[in-house]
Amino acid sequence: MTATVDAAYVACADITRDQARNFHYGIRLLPPAKRSALCAVYALARRVDDIGDGDLPHDVKRQQLQRLRADIGALSDSSDPVLLAVHDAAWHYPIPLEAFGELIDGVEMDVIGARFASFDELVHYCRCVAGSIGRLCLGVFGAGDMSNASTYADTLGIALQQTNILRDVREDLGNGRIYLPQDELDRFGVELRLDDNGALVDDDGALAALVQFSAERARTWYDEGLRLVPLLDRRSAACCSAMSGIYRRLLDRIADQPALILDRRLSLSGWEKTGVALRALAGSAR
Repeated sequence: MTATVDAAYVACADITRDQARNFHYGIRLLPPAKRSALCAVYALARRVDDIGDGDLPHDVKRQQLQRLRADIGALSDSSDPVLLAVHDAAWHYPIPLEAFGELIDGVEMDVIGARFASFDELVHYCRCVAGSIGRLCLGVFGAGDMSNASTYADTLGIALQQTNILRDVREDLGNGRIYLPQDELDRFGVELRLDDNGALVDDDGALAALVQFSAERARTWYDEGLRLVPLLDRRSAACCSAMSGIYRRLLDRIADQPALILDRRLSLSGWEKTGVALRALAGSAR
């Protein structure tokens, strides 16, 4: 690595350490080269997300996303530290750079305020914003048998995104976004709204019932996606297990006590996340 590329990777590592509240617990279990590559992937994905979540007008966000899409298509010409690190990582690992384009597609759905009539429509969105991340990670991990690995990585990413959606119903609604499928809202008799204190209103437990139903379905996506883990080398398996384990534990907490999401943003403590990561490392010793 040249000094410039070294500095680019350091910048990506700083971004990951500061902003990847859950993923960093898994990423740090990787050997140095893969850790650096995955930090580069995370830093670029974070940049895409930050555009979508920023305070700029929608048309400016879409312009920035299109500019970033073009930049990703011309990585070899960039001196931007994050893009430089991604270009170097993609030189060393078979990272599917087109997945960044899918991520941008999904974030554009957020920018225009897309709503989802059915779970199938929601799955398409989740595949763009999270399945893409699973496939990007797999490019760094590698797998002994790639015939089904990409499908499992995609499925696991979708499972994680379903967890995010259930955790963030209140916050998303406050930002004018609804991800729960409309046909399921109708079936359970849920009208999403906030009370005067900014908490979700749960009429007669209808929202809790929908959340529990959705959590149980998300568990089946985890079960399928985690078939990826035995295909990975030990350290990559530990990383994958730690990242998914944190979200799976969060999902279990939501399923057990759906009322907790009504007035707060749930998260695991640092000690809990560290415990999940250590168990993932121990469980991957083979």
